[in-house]
Amino acid sequence: MTQRRDDDKTPAVTVCVIAYNSGPTLRACLEHLGAQTFRDFEALVIDNASPDPGDATIAEAFPWARLIRNAENLGFTGAGNQAAREGRGRWLVLLNPDAYAQPDWLARLVAAAERHAQVSSFTSRQMAADAPGMLDGLGDVMSITGIPYRGGYLNPDRGQAVEGEVFSPCGAAMMIDRALFLRLGGFDEAFFCYGEDVDLGYRLQLADEPTLLVPDAVVLHEGSASSGGRKSEFAVFHGTRNRFWVLFKNTPALLLPLVVPLHLLALTAIYLRRENRPHIRLILRAVRAAFAGAPAMFRARREVQRLRTASVLQVAKAMTWNPRDLSGRRPVIRPLRPPPRRRD
Repeated sequence: MTQRRDDDKTPAVTVCVIAYNSGPTLRACLEHLGAQTFRDFEALVIDNASPDPGDATIAEAFPWARLIRNAENLGFTGAGNQAAREGRGRWLVLLNPDAYAQPDWLARLVAAAERHAQVSSFTSRQMAADAPGMLDGLGDVMSITGIPYRGGYLNPDRGQAVEGEVFSPCGAAMMIDRALFLRLGGFDEAFFCYGEDVDLGYRLQLADEPTLLVPDAVVLHEGSASSGGRKSEFAVFHGTRNRFWVLFKNTPALLLPLVVPLHLLALTAIYLRRENRPHIRLILRAVRAAFAGAPAMFRARREVQRLRTASVLQVAKAMTWNPRDLSGRRPVIRPLRPPPRRRD
């Protein structure tokens, strides 16, 4: 069910907040969104069939936002695609309900798009809401082991954030050309939640579409507030399964023989750590689910690779080959590639 408000003016930006048992964080998110200095946007709040009726009640207190009540939980992927279909703005912005945008956040993203007409995907500088001075993420990084991570996650903010290319936008606070998002197929709804932004970012890389980190577009992010925490069973299962699916679906054939064995080795090393040992059975279940779903991912792969315009070398260069980047969750930000030359 959708509550629609009439407005003949087409907004420049559609901002979507997907809520599921979000509670107080949703109220704070919308309060910060309502305080944006850039005003040419519409706001969608998708209540993803949350068992807590408070999410819809909170959203209704912000009459400038359009509330969409889903009859079933479509996951972040399904609701994100729904936002792209429902939205009217050229730009689609996704903002987590536990992310609190600084007043000039939208203005900074839009200004970056105006400066860089060749770029269609942007990501924000995320700071940890509960740890002042600590980074929550500077875009997503893909390692050659096939393990993606948020660049700079829980590292002290020492000025690492510079404007430049990252492998993938982080779905907690990203902006993308809505037409491009739809053309690429949006989020893969089989993922449901976790890793869908990296999957999208990988497809952007394959399409030779850069993602730009905008360091002065800042949000404070709680992180995994709706899914029970970063180490919840839900997060561990979906994160593990979906990482395999990202590889199966997107990795160029020449890189697969290198990346998949490295991924298995890295996963083994990560989950043999003392703090991760309680999750071993869950991890094995997720790996089984990943390989059970592999045929569907390889079917999807045919279309993804058919649309690839980037070379294998370009894709390999977009990854990090330095194991210290992964172990230290270091951001990897590269200079923005020059715009394509116009053909006379």
